[in-house]
Amino acid sequence: MKTYLEIGLIITSIALITSVILQSKGAGLGGLTGADTGGVFSVRRGIERTLFFITIGLSVLFFVLAIISIFMK
Repeated sequence: MKTYLEIGLIITSIALITSVILQSKGAGLGGLTGADTGGVFSVRRGIERTLFFITIGLSVLFFVLAIISIFMK
């Protein structure tokens, strides 16, 4: 069971990293490092909104899996 939990954590973390990087599609490399891109805040629509909710779901799943793995030890 612990092996499956660790594999789930690895897959979830890779998916979470990917979804966060995909959210900064218009920011360029400066946005990935935290530099100010000078962009104006806009409302999320379409795929941006879906990706935002996927990122939230993956972060909650990662947190739950991490808590479960702590209790499994």
